[in-house]
Amino acid sequence: MTEKFIIVTTTTRGVFAGYATEGAISASDETKRIVLRHAKMAIRFGTEKGIAQLAATGPTANSKIGAPADMRIQNITAVFSVEPAAQDAWEKR
Repeated sequence: MTEKFIIVTTTTRGVFAGYATEGAISASDETKRIVLRHAKMAIRFGTEKGIAQLAATGPTANSKIGAPADMRIQNITAVFSVEPAAQDAWEKR
C-alpha cells in the first residue's frame, strides 16, 4: 500500500501529521476517521499563517510537536496535503 504524509484536523481542534494509506484518505470523507502511522500532534503551532503553514513549510522553531505514535483519529474536519520540505521539517522534530 502506498502511504502519503498528511495533516489532519479534528472537531476538538487537534492537529496531527503522519502517514496514511492512500485508500484511508478518501475513506475519511465518509467515516470521519483515519489511522495515521508515526503521527505527531501539533501542541502549539508556532506559525504566523496558521495550520496551512504547517503543511507548506512545516513546524517552526516556535512550534511544540509531540512524540510520534500510531494513532486512530476521529471526527476529522480537514485533510491537508504536505509539501516535501514541510514533511522533512516534521520528520526532524
